[in-house]
Amino acid sequence: MRRPGAPASWIWWRMLRQVLRRGLQSFCHRLGLCVSRHPVFFLTVPAVLTITFGLSALNRFQPEGDLERLVAPSHSLAKIERSLASSLFPLDQSKSQLYSDLHTPGRYGRVILLSPPGDNILLQAEGILQTHRAVLEMKDGRNSFIGHQLGGVVEVPNSKDQRVKSARAIQITYYLQTYGSATQDLIGEKWENEFCKLMRKLQEEHQDLQLYSLASFSLWRDFHKTSILARSKVLVSLVLILTTATLSSSMKDCLRSKPFLGLLGVLTVCISIITAAGIFFITDGKYNSTLLGIPFFAMGHGTKGVFELLSGWRRTKENLPFKDRIADAYSDVMVTYTMTSSLYFITFGMGASPFTNIEAVKVFCQNMCVSILLNYFYIFSFFGSCLVFAGQLEQNRYHSIFCCKIPSAEYLDRKPVWFQTVMSDGHQQTSHHETNPYQHHFIQHFLREHYNEWITNIYVKPFVVILYLIYASFSFMGCLQISDGANIINLLASDSPSVSYAMVQQKYFSNYSPVIGFYVYEPLEYWNSSVQEDLRRLCSGFTAVSWVEQYYQFLKVSNISANNKSDFISVLQSAFLKKPEFQHFRNDIIFSKAGDESNIIASRLYLVARTSRDKQKEVIEVLEKLRPLSLSKSIRFIVFNPSFVFMDHYSLSVTVPVLIAGFGVLLVLILTFFLVIHPLGNFWLILSVTSIELGVLGLMTLWNVDMDCISILCLIYTLNFAIDHCAPLLYTFVLATEHTRTQCIKSSLQEHGTAILQNVTSFLIGHITKICEDEEADNNLRKCKRVGTWSHSAMQWGHTAA
Repeated sequence: MRRPGAPASWIWWRMLRQVLRRGLQSFCHRLGLCVSRHPVFFLTVPAVLTITFGLSALNRFQPEGDLERLVAPSHSLAKIERSLASSLFPLDQSKSQLYSDLHTPGRYGRVILLSPPGDNILLQAEGILQTHRAVLEMKDGRNSFIGHQLGGVVEVPNSKDQRVKSARAIQITYYLQTYGSATQDLIGEKWENEFCKLMRKLQEEHQDLQLYSLASFSLWRDFHKTSILARSKVLVSLVLILTTATLSSSMKDCLRSKPFLGLLGVLTVCISIITAAGIFFITDGKYNSTLLGIPFFAMGHGTKGVFELLSGWRRTKENLPFKDRIADAYSDVMVTYTMTSSLYFITFGMGASPFTNIEAVKVFCQNMCVSILLNYFYIFSFFGSCLVFAGQLEQNRYHSIFCCKIPSAEYLDRKPVWFQTVMSDGHQQTSHHETNPYQHHFIQHFLREHYNEWITNIYVKPFVVILYLIYASFSFMGCLQISDGANIINLLASDSPSVSYAMVQQKYFSNYSPVIGFYVYEPLEYWNSSVQEDLRRLCSGFTAVSWVEQYYQFLKVSNISANNKSDFISVLQSAFLKKPEFQHFRNDIIFSKAGDESNIIASRLYLVARTSRDKQKEVIEVLEKLRPLSLSKSIRFIVFNPSFVFMDHYSLSVTVPVLIAGFGVLLVLILTFFLVIHPLGNFWLILSVTSIELGVLGLMTLWNVDMDCISILCLIYTLNFAIDHCAPLLYTFVLATEHTRTQCIKSSLQEHGTAILQNVTSFLIGHITKICEDEEADNNLRKCKRVGTWSHSAMQWGHTAA
């Protein structure tokens, strides 16, 4: 009947949504009947797929060897600048040049020698020289350039020429000459391995010095080492999740208890992940340690479907045949699970699109899409088949653990108490007014008798609102202080040599930035006073290693006038560059000759900025200030350092998750518009999910988690995980037929609260126990687990407020 005053268009939309919803429920009902009639087929096909693709994964496993391709932005301006710098000044490593000449780091070995607290490294000359000689005597038959600098310097008080009084550390770098050939690169790799072994040996011999070594392959080695370190922890987490799922699916009722279904549900998700990994490696995918987060992400979504399907089975009528109960459970659960799985797929699909500029994020999202599809297929096929066999055992009154016939009540009454406890099917606990024996499940009992009454109490609601407002205010405060960053050290295991080296370097060698190449790529009138002034203005604030400044000083000391082009270039070529102390500047100037006239078509300078402890972010600020000047000034130049390729990540890391979250919320609105009968459900869903997403984003700041590729992936997952739990609650709430809102809330929590608590508990136990472990934990996994923990906590408050 049409409601008085309701517009006709609203009625038609309501009818359309009802038709679509009932159509999806009818399809899921038929799917459940199909699975219940052919359980062996739906059990066998996933198992065969897992065996086939699992073996392929073992045979085709290959790690990713290019860390820059993985972490650095695909379309980075720094890569274009590197190409231009390389084309202007081809790398010539056959000569001993400054290490800042390099457009790529190349092969090198680097060591920091640190003296004990209170000692002066300058007084440890013998140990330093022994280390240096040992490196030079390595039998490689090649030369290496040596660069060095002091760290933790204390200057002589009142010294005009900044004389050094003492220093805590010294850093020595050995750059190898690889000549750009593959053979020489392999020799260089062998030299680096020997270099690291030598440093470990020297550390044992020199107990009075601490040695921290680093080579060009160290980052790549330690990046993949995280997988080995995290292997045991992933297995421990899996065992804990299996245990929690098994216990949370158990009851005192030996007939209706389903401990093996909880266990098989988690194993279903595991074999789907193995199949996804096999598909990834068959398609020539290369493994990297960021993919360690996929099992946790897929487990969160997969176990939600498992526990929802198990709850749906418990809500069916026991007097029906088990095949009809399976079909009813599918009709009740799979509509919402299909919607949330589609949202996972679409959201991660956007992350896997060509618009994503970070290869690590793209590869992760591609694998998550495959994992979600296989998760969905394995849940309704493999786990559905397990549910069919469990339902058949229940209908035939077999014990849920021992698989034996349950004795009659008269037989049990004659047996000891322990036997009655083990073999009881709940007939004694079920009273005449309790038609659903599943109400005795301990989580159902807790929700019905305690939590539902407490959360709907009129005196509790104000405190819940106040706590939610406190959470929202802290989250909002954190959103205003987001710290973006792409420090590659965060992707390494915290006890790796690269992290130890980076911490010492940050502490003692953070006073200056890396040497920045300043490349002038157009002809310039260097003899013009206005051009000279522009160059000085651009270089102000930096310590410059410049042929221009040295040449001007040379002209001034020699009392030579070079105010025109011919004199300037003539003196430069015939006098300045001929002197031994200035000959190295020949590689910094490109001349062209047209007839008898020479021109300077390009040149380069080197700049070093003074920085504080937060060195990397200050270098980013310098880079962002210099780049716009290259377009606005009359001098056309580029600036480059090999580290800029990774630092370009900073400007992208904030915008990507915001865009993904925005598109995700829009998709929530579109997908739920046709599935939720009342349009107000869309509003509450979007409000809850947005609150959770902003809450996690803000709380990340309070936990000192920077915005990098791992944080982006966690934010995308948080959005989906929140919808995974909010959507069923709101879906049931708006469709409830109870007379009051309080009764609707109780009905919604009673239907879905058990599955939510089971999933969240299993998920958190597998995470929190690893977060609290020692510092050997993988930074990658630890960050995923932190953000995942926030999403669960924030999600519960979001549900309560909604």
